Amino acid sequence: MSSFETAKGIAQMLIQEEGQRAALTREIIADVVDRVLGMSAAFRDGVDRDRLIAELEAQFSVWIGREATLSDNEDHVSWLNAERKQGWALWPRYRLFLEERWAEASIDALDHTTDRVLGLLEDPEREQAWDRRGLVVGHVQSGKTANYTGLICKAADAGYTVIIVLAGLHNNLRSQTQLRMDEGFLGYDSLSMQSGEGTNPIGVGLFNPSIRPDTVTNRSDSGDFNRRVANNFGINPGRLLLFVVKKNARVLRNLLDWVRWASNSRDPESGRPIVVDVPLLVIDDEADNASVDTGQQQFDQDGQPDEDHDPTRINGLIRQILFSFEKSAYVGYTATPFANIFIHERGSTAEHGSDLFPRSFLINLPAPSNYAGPVRIFGLENDENGEPRRPLPLVRHINDHATGDRTGWVPPRHRNGHQPIFDGLPQVPRSLSDAIQSFVLSIAARRARGQTSQHNSMLIHVTRFTNVQAEVRRQVEEELQRISRRLRLGEGAGTDTVHSCLRRLWEEDYVPTTAAVLDETGDPSISAVSWEYIEPHVTAAAEDIRIKEINGTSGDVLEYENNRETGLNAIVIGGDKLSRGLTLEGLTVSYFLRASRMYDTLMQMGRWFGYRPGFLDLCRLYTTHDLHDWFEHITLASEELRQEFDHMAAAGGTPRDYGLKVQTHPALMVTSRVKMRNGMDMQLSYAGSISETTVFHRVAEIVRRNFEAAEQLVQRLGTDHESNASQDRPGGRAHRWRGSLVWSDVPHEEILAFLDAVVTHPDAPRANAGFLREFIDVEARVGELTNWTVALLSGEGRETRLGRHTVSMVQRGVKNPEDPPDDRYVIRRLLAPRDEGLDIGTEAYQAALDETVREWQVDPGRYRRQSQPSTPSGPSLRRQRPSQRGLLLLYPLEPEHVEGQLPVVGFGISFPTSQNAGTVRYRVNNVYWQQEVEDVT
Repeated sequence: MSSFETAKGIAQMLIQEEGQRAALTREIIADVVDRVLGMSAAFRDGVDRDRLIAELEAQFSVWIGREATLSDNEDHVSWLNAERKQGWALWPRYRLFLEERWAEASIDALDHTTDRVLGLLEDPEREQAWDRRGLVVGHVQSGKTANYTGLICKAADAGYTVIIVLAGLHNNLRSQTQLRMDEGFLGYDSLSMQSGEGTNPIGVGLFNPSIRPDTVTNRSDSGDFNRRVANNFGINPGRLLLFVVKKNARVLRNLLDWVRWASNSRDPESGRPIVVDVPLLVIDDEADNASVDTGQQQFDQDGQPDEDHDPTRINGLIRQILFSFEKSAYVGYTATPFANIFIHERGSTAEHGSDLFPRSFLINLPAPSNYAGPVRIFGLENDENGEPRRPLPLVRHINDHATGDRTGWVPPRHRNGHQPIFDGLPQVPRSLSDAIQSFVLSIAARRARGQTSQHNSMLIHVTRFTNVQAEVRRQVEEELQRISRRLRLGEGAGTDTVHSCLRRLWEEDYVPTTAAVLDETGDPSISAVSWEYIEPHVTAAAEDIRIKEINGTSGDVLEYENNRETGLNAIVIGGDKLSRGLTLEGLTVSYFLRASRMYDTLMQMGRWFGYRPGFLDLCRLYTTHDLHDWFEHITLASEELRQEFDHMAAAGGTPRDYGLKVQTHPALMVTSRVKMRNGMDMQLSYAGSISETTVFHRVAEIVRRNFEAAEQLVQRLGTDHESNASQDRPGGRAHRWRGSLVWSDVPHEEILAFLDAVVTHPDAPRANAGFLREFIDVEARVGELTNWTVALLSGEGRETRLGRHTVSMVQRGVKNPEDPPDDRYVIRRLLAPRDEGLDIGTEAYQAALDETVREWQVDPGRYRRQSQPSTPSGPSLRRQRPSQRGLLLLYPLEPEHVEGQLPVVGFGISFPTSQNAGTVRYRVNNVYWQQEVEDVT
């Protein structure tokens, strides 16, 4: 261990002691560092004081909120208390293990949430049969593995005897998970133990090597479940067994056969073999992947399931393993729970038992404040003036990867065997060369900051075909060799040398990006460095890079563990194996072209989310405008569902309530069609949501028709309106809408007539006029959405007339102005967020703000901003509006992007929440799914 790491470990222990006496400050941390550096000459001479202070400050300034829970405790007996924790040994040593790596606040939060999950499972000592099913929803790359490792430790301490971890579909992910279990649970190298080389303690074993649970699997790629090894183990109440297995039908079939062979009883009714008095815990990592039954079970008129239903193989085998134990608990972990929520809550067969719907509980994990998730990468919130708050400036758009939909280097649609060609040659495009140079700079910058032994990874994810990946690898190797060779040997005095390109990239890209990230986050672990400090590290950084192809044919592995002392610098090229679960340590640069329009698939591909202490500003995501748009869309939809989850949890909702909400969400494409279970017959509800037009037709005829629809509406509404509307706000402030016109108590029939007349673009499914009209009509029949507020908003542009009214046109910039024009144009947002509060009075506004602050405090790491919100969120405002009142906002946009001179009419509808909201049924055909939703590569 280096002098720096030793000094850091001592300082961590002293800071933890200080934190028990008083709130930690930067001055306290600096004082501790000075004391530690004074302990020895090696510390004084060999440790960078400023770097040590920055890393410790970043670690101990982390905060984290509390989890939100939906539960159904029918037939559940509360059991976990302080007395039951007496004598625990596995969890205490895991906590000691984490204290060397994590902030105290994060460990405390993990302790709390794992207690919560374990308490919602059943007491392993409870007599007779029981069965609990739950789902823990985290964030992509946010530490779910650490969470379920802590849960496993506590469950084993409490008395769970057989623990099965379902670890993805591929050997590398299973092996990675087994390694985490070796470090965090077993305390020894599972491969060395099974090969007879001894059990040298590692991880938690360094704190207490006397505890040695048994494992039937090991960390090698071939270390999955093996009957030959398993036959040496029996199932009995006193022996703790761990299995880390792939979600592979053959492996699970063998595991089920072994469980039945080792069973100690039979079910008195069916005669099937069962294991009694041995509590089973199954952890399903990435529970939405492969575990969901994509077959559609039928139900009779009384709601009873078809007993002869044949589920998909992996789903059926998981259920049969659970069904083979008298006492079983199942906990799924995922960041994208959409598919799990579509599982039918009453699905069951006599052979397989109940389906995997999380009927017992759903827990939404908070993210620590230092987590860089979708909201921070892609942006979401807006300031009080309604201007978009920009995301962290880490995304770089590319457009040279294709010359058409099916032509170019790696176009969106290509076949197996495609030959990547750029400028007529088999070489990387300019954008990928830039990305590789960015990776070199990021490594060099981390070394200049003192992070000399840290791993650095670059992701290249452009195709699922392994033979195309092989050619991409060859081209990347050639480009990397060119860069390294020219840096090492020199290139003369030319202006476009690799050296000059790197310097220009650093000064024009990295320097302003670091300044922007520091300004936005205030991260004390990030330090700005000049080119003079970077340059000495550039050549070595390029030469240290290794290229790894991660798929089923290459044989490459990511040897992070074997390179702990020096750090592994790897460009990782792959496809499906990189899509889920696999952690790319120190991921800095991503080059991403894979196209999928399913929420869960696309978000899981985002390996760039996670923790980037001291180098968040050095991260880059190279991707297309379209994929960037989709990630923004997913971020918004996911955040809406998380906010709804928090609200339901506060109101005491159940998993079934949330399932119904997800299934009627107005964003149409949340997961693959087969996982939705209802085939192509879908339900839709806009209750509690916002719908706004952000995609517009350019054609003059449609622009004219929409203008006339708005003009006819305001003419029918007449002159009984309020001009220059205003609303008082807390703290003596006021929101004013100068030049705007507002009509109150408008009957819903007027809104229906407007939606009948207006034409929305087919690429804007959340603002589909037909769906919106039908939903309002359905609601009005039950006495909701009958009374409307309509506002005609005025902006800062040229004046225009609608009917008898003169307003100034609203200006909204085109989202991607460099894209070639087509039949549409796209803006980022139509509504200024404060506009949703136009009909919300002071008292209701304050209540919405209070609710927003409470939600922020529960999970601050989820949000874009690090400071407490000063304006209410859209969902909280909608919850304050009576269910009878909707809000229609009309925006006459400047016509600079369309044919003709008429304003482009955009509209937004803010729907109140409702306890009795109806739904709109719609049908999506196979052609639509195949062309627009399913993975197109």
